[in-house]
Amino acid sequence: MTVDRIDAHHHLWKYSPEQYPWMSDTMGLLRRDFLVDDLSKVMMGAGIDGVVTVQARQLLEETEWLLGLAERNDFIRGVVGWVPLVEEGVRDHLETLSLHTKLKAVRHVLHDEPDDFYMLREDFNRGVAHLKDFNLRYDILIFERHLSQTMAFVDCHPQQVFIVDHIAKPRIRDGMLSPWRENIIELARRDNVYCKLSGMVTEASWTDWTEEDLRPYFEIAIEAFGPGRLMFGSDWPVVLVASSYQRWLETAQHAISGLSVDEQAQVSSGTAKEAYQL
Repeated sequence: MTVDRIDAHHHLWKYSPEQYPWMSDTMGLLRRDFLVDDLSKVMMGAGIDGVVTVQARQLLEETEWLLGLAERNDFIRGVVGWVPLVEEGVRDHLETLSLHTKLKAVRHVLHDEPDDFYMLREDFNRGVAHLKDFNLRYDILIFERHLSQTMAFVDCHPQQVFIVDHIAKPRIRDGMLSPWRENIIELARRDNVYCKLSGMVTEASWTDWTEEDLRPYFEIAIEAFGPGRLMFGSDWPVVLVASSYQRWLETAQHAISGLSVDEQAQVSSGTAKEAYQL
């Protein structure tokens, strides 16, 4: 059976220190441009058929730039952009941007906010409440310490589809399973929440992680969400600080190899297509 393989999470950027201050000295290999031609080569080498491109800057021009790239490149199946959700005029932005059929979701870099309870702000939730009117999903980018308040946030929007990035960034480097395990299982009880198998190696030891280090986190995510609400993502090029694209892809494929052929196909592409309506 031929499976259409989707990478549900990657980035593109034209690098400048001012635009990407989160790239620390330890991320030197990321401090260059990563553009469509680079992505196309990686996809071809890995046998990936389509991608979901995710914002890396919190600017409207970023969203517009990514949508322009998506219009010119068929393999970009969808875009997760950024809009100023806390601004009163956010609906106007959504009306304009949603004219682009490849805008599938928005996200805010919650884990970089000084306030760990930013997702419970009234203005932020007012903005999120508009998304369902435009058939847009919301990507949740958090650390594991944000999971409890994230559940309260999700419960404010029972009709909204949410997608958790990077399995909520557990403390893999420290070998810590709790309280991430208990909280991610509880979050997964909400059937409007999907999850990406992505961003795990950058939460592990960059230089010497093993599949065994990641195995319990894979198993818990699979148990919590099931293949019907899990999707593969590379987090390329960020993944490169800890792994090649191919090694991460093979690691994820091995982690789901115990599932049925149909279930593996669901994680490889079916869930992304359903969740993002690609």
